[in-house]
Amino acid sequence: MIQKKAEIVAVVVTYNRLELLKQNIECLRDQTMQLDILLIDNASTDGTAEWAKAQSDILYMNPGENLGGAGGFSYGMKKAAEAGYAYIWIMDDDCLPKEGALEALLRADRNMQGNYGWLSSVTLWTDGKLCPMNVQRATPYKEAVIKQTSYTEVEMASFVSLFLKRETIVQYGLPIKEFFIWTDDWEFTRRISRQEKCYVVYDSVVVHAMKNNTVVNIATDAQERLGRYAYFYRNDVVLYRREGIKGWIWLIAKDVYHSFLVVRSGKVSRLGVIWKGFIKGIGFCPKIEMICGN
Repeated sequence: MIQKKAEIVAVVVTYNRLELLKQNIECLRDQTMQLDILLIDNASTDGTAEWAKAQSDILYMNPGENLGGAGGFSYGMKKAAEAGYAYIWIMDDDCLPKEGALEALLRADRNMQGNYGWLSSVTLWTDGKLCPMNVQRATPYKEAVIKQTSYTEVEMASFVSLFLKRETIVQYGLPIKEFFIWTDDWEFTRRISRQEKCYVVYDSVVVHAMKNNTVVNIATDAQERLGRYAYFYRNDVVLYRREGIKGWIWLIAKDVYHSFLVVRSGKVSRLGVIWKGFIKGIGFCPKIEMICGN
């Protein structure tokens, strides 16, 4: 049972990245607003559990297995909502919120009088430039242009600093845990933005301390990471088929283009990952888990 002290909780999902996690926790401790920290440890083996349990300000939970990012966020958001937190702020362990990031989100919540689906932070890389992997989308097919104004309306965002009300999770359900990794954030945020206006808050800034400031690319990525792409191409079908004919056209065009990149790179065997994932996605119909609103 979670013993909450604040009305806001940061849900952090981690797996074997203790040094980055420590930086993330320090950034959360430096926020100007009171919050609890709920750490979901996907059964790390690098000493994360021992370190986290020694921290008096961390609510630590270990589901006993690696649920992937999707499963970890679903698990953590469910626990946070069941505990009764009014606001839930979710992020990866390599997300480093700048001081005032949470305060800016709460100021936006107040200015909008709670009339939004979710809020997202501006995400930079370690060099101070925008992180391409985390640029929000104005539509499911087009990246947003983040204006130097208070708020920019968008339709999709990553889980690298996403802020929402408990009631929104109750209404729209949890991220799809069966996705395991990738597309869980796009699907979840688009599920909400189909019904509610959602925004980037310009004054809320985080740094995504990922190793390389690049978008995922099956044609150039390392061999040992190919298993992730099977989830990517499968999960994308679930996301885009919901958009109707336009979504199917976009989906097929994207996969054809990725196939061209793979052939051009000479790694023809990777075509199987793309199209097997696509075919699996057609018959993949995971259910959205809902939670009690009481």
